[in-house]
Amino acid sequence: MTTLDGVRRPRKLTAGVPRPARATPRAGSRASRSAAAADREITALSYYLVAGAALLLLAIGVVMVLSASTIESIRDNDGNPYAEFVGQAKFVLIGLPLGIAASRVPVEWYRRLAWPAFIGALGLQMLIFSPLARGQGGNVNWIYLPGVGQTVQPSEFLKLALALWLGLVLARKGRLLADWRHVLLPGIVGAGAAVGLVMAGHDMGTVLVIVALVAGAYFVAGLPLRWFGVAGVLGAGATAFLVALSPSRVNRVMSFLGASEADPSGVGFQTRHGLWGLGTGGVSGIGLGASREKWSYLPEAQNDFIFAILGEELGLFGTLVVLGLFAVLALGMFRVVRRHRDPFAQITTAAIATWILAQALVNIGVVIGLLPVIGVPLPLVSAGGSAMISSLMAIGVVLAFARTEPGAARALASRKGVVRRSLAVVGGRRRG
Repeated sequence: MTTLDGVRRPRKLTAGVPRPARATPRAGSRASRSAAAADREITALSYYLVAGAALLLLAIGVVMVLSASTIESIRDNDGNPYAEFVGQAKFVLIGLPLGIAASRVPVEWYRRLAWPAFIGALGLQMLIFSPLARGQGGNVNWIYLPGVGQTVQPSEFLKLALALWLGLVLARKGRLLADWRHVLLPGIVGAGAAVGLVMAGHDMGTVLVIVALVAGAYFVAGLPLRWFGVAGVLGAGATAFLVALSPSRVNRVMSFLGASEADPSGVGFQTRHGLWGLGTGGVSGIGLGASREKWSYLPEAQNDFIFAILGEELGLFGTLVVLGLFAVLALGMFRVVRRHRDPFAQITTAAIATWILAQALVNIGVVIGLLPVIGVPLPLVSAGGSAMISSLMAIGVVLAFARTEPGAARALASRKGVVRRSLAVVGGRRRG
């Protein structure tokens, strides 16, 4: 190339000349350690999402049970305002260790336990036909444990056993689910037995949750979508038939259809007072412990309608926090389904996720008037022994699967190493 002064200078070459490599963090440097730590956090994100959301919901539930149950506890326990709360705290203290233990069980053990657990849960549910059976509100879905002085709701544990069993049998089916015979045997037959036993106790709320659980398992297992359309039509017809057989169910549906005109002291009083509680709370609530509806205006304030008390005392903000935590829980479980390589873990997680989230949606839908009063607790929040223990165990099962996602076990193990090293440094400084 010739310049204006006539001097010939070499052309600058760019093509083909290797550029200097971009600087990369040196092994062991602060940048490389930060990048590796971030990678580990993302790998184990499912575990942290599920565990964190569940623990926060549990904490909110304990506080709200204490607030919502005091008036009823004074009335039913010789003036003791904390009796209901203490009872619920005991169930939490039982369920938490069981959930932690469940999170440490190897996946292979769950495969081996699936059949025995399901058969045992069916046998436990059959005890509602024995002299041990106890009823409440028209439902005979509890059994009394002699010597312990405690009732147990076996259908709550049947949900978890059914989720594990469906995960096992459907994972083995694979593409065979295109054949109707493999759809029915043994999955639908076993699920039908579970539904039939619960329905015999007149617990329609639990029946609907179990049906949702089964649908979630089959969906992730790869059942053709046309089957869901057929099942939806048959299910709607069966539901209408069962409602028509029970005058109390007919009254609930009719009060739901005319809830805005329902007599506040009549059949639709629960829905009416639940909406009043939510409306009274406004944006920020009237204050923790200040609910008016819990003063015997709203039955089952600490159970089926605890979401109304939460909205009254903590307002729209509190309800959105709870909804957000359920969304985080759903995201964590969805990640397990998407990332895990084991079909058994995928299907079982999907069944548990559908159970917990469908039950939460039904409970909240009842409180806000979108569904007739069915009578299912808000998972991890409402008072209830069997429901709390089974839900915590189910969360533990999902955490066990999350620990075996690709790269998750190594990430969690390295996290423990960081914690141990940090504690050692802190201890060394104190000694110094």
